[in-house]
Amino acid sequence: MRNYRHYIAFADLLRYPNKDYTEMANKCMAILEEYYPDAALELKPFVDYISAHTQDEREELYTRTFDVQPICYLDLGFVIFGEDYKRGAFLLHMQEEQLRAGNDCGTDLSDNICNMLTLYTKTNDQSLLDELAVKILIPGLEKMISEFKQARVELKMKILKKLHRAIIQPELNQGNVFRNVFSALLIVLKKDFENVSFNHVLDPVVDVQHHNSFFAKQSVNIEVNNLVNNYKLD
Repeated sequence: MRNYRHYIAFADLLRYPNKDYTEMANKCMAILEEYYPDAALELKPFVDYISAHTQDEREELYTRTFDVQPICYLDLGFVIFGEDYKRGAFLLHMQEEQLRAGNDCGTDLSDNICNMLTLYTKTNDQSLLDELAVKILIPGLEKMISEFKQARVELKMKILKKLHRAIIQPELNQGNVFRNVFSALLIVLKKDFENVSFNHVLDPVVDVQHHNSFFAKQSVNIEVNNLVNNYKLD
């Protein structure tokens, strides 16, 4: 089995910040500097931000990025499939794989990016990890990174203001350093799985009518995304 312990370091950065968050950021940076120097350069703005701000400010940034006015979601099945029935099928598939690997997902869903990354240290099924990397993690991260593009963020804020349904704090969205975490992780994944390719489409088949709860992810951000997607961005 290949060594994927570095994905735990990324998973720690994408969980709600705890008192050891600065230490975790520096640990991830040290791993990247040794094995993935290009990714280390990408992560540096994030590490600098974490080191220069208080715990309250780190927590606020995380909440604004992923909870209150989410720029993107951390559930990769939702990122890839949206409200399509395939999301329910994929989520069920991931639940089975996480249980088989003995990975405790806690209160998060099995397709949460932190649980997905942790799975890389819990299973010996290399074929599964290869497929998840090239079909879910890499394209999912590319979509998540695109949500941080300045034009798209500004358009989201305009729509939110028009809907009068949120108090906007632009300074926490513009230049958001979590984009650097995603970009660094993308560099690492592309390097680790550069020789992997699949010709068939990932499409797990299950009876999704028994899993309607998978499609209950509703928020103002979904409405905003629907509106944003109807605009042509430069």
